[in-house]
Amino acid sequence: MEKEAVPAADLAREIGDLLRQKGLTLGVIESATGGLISHLITNTPGSSDYYKGSITAYSNETKVRVVGVREETLDQYGAVSAEVAQELARGGSKVLGPDVCLADTGIAGPAGAAPGKPLGLFYIGLSHRGGTYTRRHDFTGNREQNKRYAAEAALGWLKEYLSGLE
Repeated sequence: MEKEAVPAADLAREIGDLLRQKGLTLGVIESATGGLISHLITNTPGSSDYYKGSITAYSNETKVRVVGVREETLDQYGAVSAEVAQELARGGSKVLGPDVCLADTGIAGPAGAAPGKPLGLFYIGLSHRGGTYTRRHDFTGNREQNKRYAAEAALGWLKEYLSGLE
């Protein structure tokens, strides 16, 4: 990811403005980003107006017991998959009760790669109004960079999504 991105603080502020304008709330379920998305959102003054909260569902046990990911999904597709990102976003909508829920799962590195699942692979999920969507990203940084890239990609997609709503 070499392109010059909008600074995360600016992105979070723009998302806050969009959520306020549209009268929507946000929740986040994080795995591989470990709370970074939530940190960026809550660094914006006034975020309590629209931010419901987050769950860092790092272990598979937490994904299942707290967020509601099905064990069958984890067994069949693995924790780092579009299917799990979708279930995290959907489950977060139920548990946290926001209008929009963002979720992530990935392999930040330096270990954890598997056949077909390279280091830097992330899936981001977004759930809103009964629709749940996912995007795949492949990053090539170190652990800290990959987490940052994933958080920024999630926020960038959220901004794009919110901007397109009527």
